[in-house]
Amino acid sequence: MHDRNQREICVLGLGLIGGSVLRGAIAAGWTGWAYNRSAVGADAARAEGYDADTDLARVLRRAADSDALIVLGVPMPAMDDVLAAVAAHAPDAALTDVVSVQGPLRPLVARHGLSRRYVGSHPMAGSAASGWAASTAELFTDAAWVVGCDDGADPAVWTRVARLALECGAVVVPAGSAEHDAAVARISHLPHLLAEALALAGAAGGDLALGLAAGSFRDGTRVAGSAPALVRAMCEANADALLPTLDEALQVLTDARDMLARDRSTAGLVEAGHAARQRYEQQQPWTISGIEPSDPDWLERLREAGRRGGVLRAW
Repeated sequence: MHDRNQREICVLGLGLIGGSVLRGAIAAGWTGWAYNRSAVGADAARAEGYDADTDLARVLRRAADSDALIVLGVPMPAMDDVLAAVAAHAPDAALTDVVSVQGPLRPLVARHGLSRRYVGSHPMAGSAASGWAASTAELFTDAAWVVGCDDGADPAVWTRVARLALECGAVVVPAGSAEHDAAVARISHLPHLLAEALALAGAAGGDLALGLAAGSFRDGTRVAGSAPALVRAMCEANADALLPTLDEALQVLTDARDMLARDRSTAGLVEAGHAARQRYEQQQPWTISGIEPSDPDWLERLREAGRRGGVLRAW
């Protein structure tokens, strides 16, 4: 279960996150290779000395022969076809992903008969840039990396995924897929939609407004610079969790608008928002210890620790 010799990784998709996983793992001493649908991305990776291919079947057969950990790094719309290829060429391989939505992916994995050796994961890192050229080996340094703790997770696969995250420089946050999706709807997907709305509000003010825009507008709209297709893919895949979160945000803004119209005051929103930001800044993750995959209740104990702000720094 803790075999340190299992350090082979096969990354499917060389975008910002998948590319950074490949770079980070190899920098940490893993043996790694990758598939990328676009020859441009694969060629760019090879030009930097990385082992990349556009032949998915060949890459997966190599993963099966090497018992490599396969990392799914393709967008959700492409996931069904990629999982079909995994089922055909590497059905017994250890499998994880770096997708921003976990709940909708699990039924796809099950439909292709791959649940037995699948453990979901999601590194909480990124930028508005995309593609192989934006990837770095340091992207995950000190980042939170969720490793899924859904019932039935294979402890050996879980250990490999957690070790990958740790050796890429992240801390591991254990969480169930539904809890993960509800959380990222609030701290990732809603911010993307708010950034798009703020960008539209600024642009509606014309050149004068945009010419006056400074730090608050720049920071508030940063993620609106992300590729629209990527934003749509993650927000739409998480619609069930995002819709009630968006409703909450709309109600907060409606209440603030009503207070401003009635009392000429923004105190309710500004003071509550300031307190919430202070809570975020003062958040201090604590280190989880004393839980082993041999424990009968290890997954539930990890989920509970994650809910309370715990992280793993070693495994």
